[in-house]
Amino acid sequence: MSGLAQPPGRFRQVARQKLADTHVQGALDTATERLYGLRGVGWSGLDDVEAMREQGRQIRLRTIRELDRHLADFTRAVEGRGGHVRFCRTGEEASRYIADVCVQAGARLAAKSKSMATEEIRLNDALEAAGVRPVETDLGEYILQLAGEHPVHIVAPAIEKTRAQVQELFSRVDGLPVGDSLEELARAARRQLREVFLTADVGITGANFAVAETGSICLVTNEGNGRLTSALPRIHVVVLGMERVVPTLSELAVLLGLLARSATGQKLTTYTTLITGPRREGESDGPEELHVVILDNGRSNLLGSRYEEMLSCIRCSACLNVCPVYRKTGGAAYGPVYSGPMGAVLAPLLVGLEHAPSLPHASSLCGACTAACPVKIPLHEYLLDLRRDLVEERISPLWERLAFTLWSLAWSSTVGYRLSTSLARLGQPLGGLLGPGRAWAKGRTLPSLAATRFRDRR
Repeated sequence: MSGLAQPPGRFRQVARQKLADTHVQGALDTATERLYGLRGVGWSGLDDVEAMREQGRQIRLRTIRELDRHLADFTRAVEGRGGHVRFCRTGEEASRYIADVCVQAGARLAAKSKSMATEEIRLNDALEAAGVRPVETDLGEYILQLAGEHPVHIVAPAIEKTRAQVQELFSRVDGLPVGDSLEELARAARRQLREVFLTADVGITGANFAVAETGSICLVTNEGNGRLTSALPRIHVVVLGMERVVPTLSELAVLLGLLARSATGQKLTTYTTLITGPRREGESDGPEELHVVILDNGRSNLLGSRYEEMLSCIRCSACLNVCPVYRKTGGAAYGPVYSGPMGAVLAPLLVGLEHAPSLPHASSLCGACTAACPVKIPLHEYLLDLRRDLVEERISPLWERLAFTLWSLAWSSTVGYRLSTSLARLGQPLGGLLGPGRAWAKGRTLPSLAATRFRDRR
């Protein structure tokens, strides 16, 4: 089963834990407010924000509609420069291929740059089973790996960790006490990760984008770990979601501006790296082998469907930072990979709605996510559509379907309507004490029903 699956009831269970954790609440408020503010700063320097958003949207839509052609062009370009391309239908197939590459190379250590796609396919589990030790080199991901936890935010994966918790984790690795100042913690991280970069047999990265016309892989980071992971090890493996391809370098430039501004408020990230094939004769750095794994894992099912536009997502996290549900529950409630509104839509679509039935309900449907999305994906409309699918496919709980069926029957006739409203008026005092009404009334004051129906007034 994919790492995207969400057991029934898990969202509510984890959300309750996070809501009761004052530290998590403070961390979420601080981080999301800061990222939201930075996004505003990033957009403020543009003359026409909406024109740039629309340009980005059209680039993504055109690309998705001709995805097969662009993937074919990208494959030819990579192979023409000496790289290897493998298309994998499932996450299991992708993990198996990457593990085989590592084993055949005699690898024992793999340096990994931040990649949601590798989280999606549970690549670390497959590598460990093959005797290869994967080490996350993004600072936030590294902290979470030491803690045995998963990312809770696309851009800032460890936002719920305190400085004291990080100090304890780094001290455990060093076997000596590490100071709690930011400088000392950064020094400890550099010391621990530098050895990984220098000794890793294989470097594994994701790809923010891939350029079809040149066969280039584009990585954007603010720490430089993506560049080290892709350049120092002898073998570089890229895990590329099939939808991340861009036709040309000029179109890539537009999307990079949207991504950086929406994610961190920057015009461009600190390190923007383009990798075009393995090391060539006369070059001093770069991998001897380049393997690009193009991942489907349910994405092709969206092509031609009403949810096709979800493939336009550029993973900027803007929707997370404005979502009132995410800002209170955090990312862990959504599962170990994609969180917030984009995760609540994408995970059920990739893994199957029956395996993540609670996620479409993790929204107030306020529309803030859609307004924030740099490529204008109608996220809140998709969440509503998924709720309809839950009902039409009879995935929603039996009691829920029964309740709405009875309500529909009752209100389909005048007699049923009058009888139900009369019973509701009589049972009004108990409404906030029983069943769903109790949860609804816990955080709000329920309005009283009028003594007389409007239609009965003369």
